[in-house]
Amino acid sequence: MSKFVRLVVPAIVSTALIATPVLSSAYANGSDNPSGPPDSSSTQSKRKKHSEVTDPKFLAAYRMAYATIYDRHDYTSAIEQLKTLDRNDVADVANLIGYSYRKLGDYKLSQVWYERALKDDPNHVRTWQYYGLWQLEQGNREQAQYHLSRIAALAGTDSQEYRSLATAMEKPAGTDLVY
Repeated sequence: MSKFVRLVVPAIVSTALIATPVLSSAYANGSDNPSGPPDSSSTQSKRKKHSEVTDPKFLAAYRMAYATIYDRHDYTSAIEQLKTLDRNDVADVANLIGYSYRKLGDYKLSQVWYERALKDDPNHVRTWQYYGLWQLEQGNREQAQYHLSRIAALAGTDSQEYRSLATAMEKPAGTDLVY
């Protein structure tokens, strides 16, 4: 099995690096503003989601939840705030819910939300970063490396998301990770 993984994982990573377009840095950077869909793949439902994401009431509530997470570290309240937005299918919202569950130690729910975020936006760099950190916390270094490769393809090796995950991966296995 491990021989299979050593042969297949590099092939998958190489394919992902070649096939994935590089997005603008504005789309790749995380912030307290949720990102809209990339212009090249806008569908009717994505356009509807994007217009709702730019709604001032939504933005104010999203920013409040963002501050609850990053300023107050109150992950339980942030999850409640994010879920009341009724936009759990937006990558930025799902990613922050996943991040909050991970910080609370609920890895199963965290994974569900990270995968939901990537379903909405397979190029969501912040989700690839956070899910890569999740992989490291679970001891899945090969999967974390795959996530790092996705970030490199999407945002480049100079991006904050890449540097964060790369730094965490440099630590020996079993080291307490703080991020």
